[in-house]
Amino acid sequence: MNSIQLVDLLSQYKKIETEVNDAIINVVRSGKYINGPEVKSFKTHLQEKLNVKHVIPCANGTDALQIALMAAGLKPGDEVITPSFSYIATAEVIALLNLKPVFIEVNPDSFTIDIDQLEKVYNPKVKAIIPVHLYGQCADMEPILNFSRKNKIVVIEDTAQAIDTSYTFSDGTVKKAGTMGDFGTTSFFPSKNLGAYGDAGAIFTNDDDLATKASMVANHGQSRKYVHDIIGCNSRLDTIQAAVLDVKLKYLGNYITARQEVAEKYSAAFKTIDDLQTPKIEKYSDHTYHQYTLKLKDANKRDALMTFLNNESIPCNTYYPIPIHLQKGFSKFEINTDLTLTEDLCSRVISLPMHTEMEEDQISFITKKVLEFFKK
Repeated sequence: MNSIQLVDLLSQYKKIETEVNDAIINVVRSGKYINGPEVKSFKTHLQEKLNVKHVIPCANGTDALQIALMAAGLKPGDEVITPSFSYIATAEVIALLNLKPVFIEVNPDSFTIDIDQLEKVYNPKVKAIIPVHLYGQCADMEPILNFSRKNKIVVIEDTAQAIDTSYTFSDGTVKKAGTMGDFGTTSFFPSKNLGAYGDAGAIFTNDDDLATKASMVANHGQSRKYVHDIIGCNSRLDTIQAAVLDVKLKYLGNYITARQEVAEKYSAAFKTIDDLQTPKIEKYSDHTYHQYTLKLKDANKRDALMTFLNNESIPCNTYYPIPIHLQKGFSKFEINTDLTLTEDLCSRVISLPMHTEMEEDQISFITKKVLEFFKK
């Protein structure tokens, strides 16, 4: 059996090595290293894949969130609802722009925003909401969109972990993660389901005016060359990364299917373990498994399980061990909501190896060892 990797990018690359190498060499030989034709090609293909009107490529997923907030026209002191159970970037950009995060609890089964708490945390200073599609499953967008329309606030979807995940509305309409709100944002960090070979990101929108504003923000606030109508930033998708992503986009469906097959085998093996909760598939969303995350009923066993697996050469991780509201950098923000569920989840979750190149004997070994731990 080959050694088990938490994420195996090298094996994935080897399967498309010729295509990727050719794409990179073509960029180098063209001399068009910034905004080359590969950027436009990837942008067009991603728009078609997600059925979204506009894709604005940028340098990384954090920039995508910041650009969306800037383009939305929020002002210092405005408040933004977002979960504390997320990667730091979601709230980091809120703080960077002198906005105030309003942290909200998550659903204990889906790990996404608890829609029942939206009215409880709302106040007139709230001007936006950033639902996070965590681990590969959509937040429940229909009630979030209804809430936003009622209160006239902006919706910016954080889709860094859920590219190409589908959400089904109550009327049967199906849309992709990141295409339902005013903006969607994503990261193409190498470990993502659609990963570049460096940093990369994008913003999505179906609104022409917002697309224009986001494009300007990402390009120094320019409406045309040397004309700067607003204050912006410099955030471009590198042409080489666009070339790599355009190759990999063709295989995204296969990558997602491979992840779902691994998840099915994990869940089938663990269904008899009372101490474990396997990922719940909500009726409104499919799951593309950026992470396969288990929740332990006994929090005291989580760290012991991690130690046991590591000793068996099975890598695992906790996403995320410390909630954002307890990070030192966010200590200046007053927390007016009860976030004990989030704090509890941080002590119970564990993510197993999950990638597109997992082999049958690796999956069998991992499941065997997890079962062994709980039978001790």
